[in-house]
Amino acid sequence: MTTGDLEALVRVTAPGYVGETPPDVAFGTTESPVGLLALAVTARGLVACSYENEHVVFARVSREIGSFIGPDPRRLDPVRRELDAYFSGRLRAFTVPVDLRLATPFARTVLQMTMAVPYGSVTTHQQIAGRIGRPQALRAIGNALTANPVCVIVPCHRAVEAAGRPGGYAGGPAAKAHLLHLESAERERRAAER
Repeated sequence: MTTGDLEALVRVTAPGYVGETPPDVAFGTTESPVGLLALAVTARGLVACSYENEHVVFARVSREIGSFIGPDPRRLDPVRRELDAYFSGRLRAFTVPVDLRLATPFARTVLQMTMAVPYGSVTTHQQIAGRIGRPQALRAIGNALTANPVCVIVPCHRAVEAAGRPGGYAGGPAAKAHLLHLESAERERRAAER
């Protein structure tokens, strides 16, 4: 999304926005090795880090959270810096606060389980199902993971369908493989340095 595109969206959805008052929701994009990510930050934290088209994310955030949306580098840049550090292997744990309002209550439970999975490790859908007391909910767990509104930072990529079967991912199989490889390679490199 170019600055002009974002300004056009802001004019349509928040005509009173003049660029001096910080928006309720900071919105922008960032390039990453796994594709363009749409970002949205509320007062509570990062509400979107999505592979979806930025216009789709913008419309969803506007509909479900608020319509005073605009660029705010002061709130977006810390997220961008942490993502850059993660993709370069310098960051293993994100510190930006997360706002999971765009996820259903069930999905929030599932996503919180992935946040407990250590960097460089994986869990399975079956293990998550056992932890949340829903052993038959494997399809619902897969759907919740694929619909994660805060990809990468809420590490749903660390949840695999089963050993040897990575399962679906919002960014596609290549993005999931890239993230898992990045984390395992970095963990192995650090272990070899000890």
